Amino acid sequence: QVQLVESGGGLVQAGGSLRLSCAASGRTISRYGVGWFRQAPGKEREFVAGISSRDSTNYADSVKARFTSSRDNAKNTVNLQMNSLKPEDTAVYYCAADVHYGTVVSTSPMAYNYWGQGTQVTVSS
Repeated sequence: QVQLVESGGGLVQAGGSLRLSCAASGRTISRYGVGWFRQAPGKEREFVAGISSRDSTNYADSVKARFTSSRDNAKNTVNLQMNSLKPEDTAVYYCAADVHYGTVVSTSPMAYNYWGQGTQVTVSS
């Protein structure tokens, strides 16, 4: 079992930054791929970013050059640094762990086995 808890969400003006953290317990998260997804009201959950167990990263086109995913192995945590935020980034953000095939970042929610509860990110214009 892996328990994931997101933190760092909040309200920010357009152009601002937030840093989300995904704290894991139960297992060492560095062994697994971790994905970040978001879901806005009335929309499907979509892939945002991810980091594989080999530390390769992948980003949705909409966030490339603005978002960065990284690990803090000492804290058993994966972070998502979000810069130059836009109102369209407003959503609930989830982290998820892929404990079976984490060597490559999957963009499909179906590949992930464990999910956090989500954290709200609101970007005002």
